[in-house]
Amino acid sequence: MTEMPSSQTPLYHHPLPALELWLEQLGGKRHRANPCLWDLHRPEWSAQIELEVDELKVSWHSDGQVCVRHFPYGLSRADAEAVILAGP
Repeated sequence: MTEMPSSQTPLYHHPLPALELWLEQLGGKRHRANPCLWDLHRPEWSAQIELEVDELKVSWHSDGQVCVRHFPYGLSRADAEAVILAGP
C-alpha cells in the first residue's frame, strides 16, 4: 500500500501512486482510455480532473455550464482537495 504524505505536503512531493490513491479516496474514477483523467461526481456537479505535466486541471460541470481551473502542483493536497470539493 502507498503511504500518503501529510495533507500539507505539496502535490509535487506526492508519488504518482499516492496521488491516484487520493483521487480514489475522493470518489474519483479513472478513465480507462486515459489514465491521467479522473471523473468525480457530486449531487450538485461533476468534475473531470486531469493530471497534466505542469499542473492539475479541473473542469466542473453543473447545470449545462463548464468551469475550468488550473492549479499548480505546489498546492498542498489539503488545499487542492478544498478547491476541488468546493465545486464551480
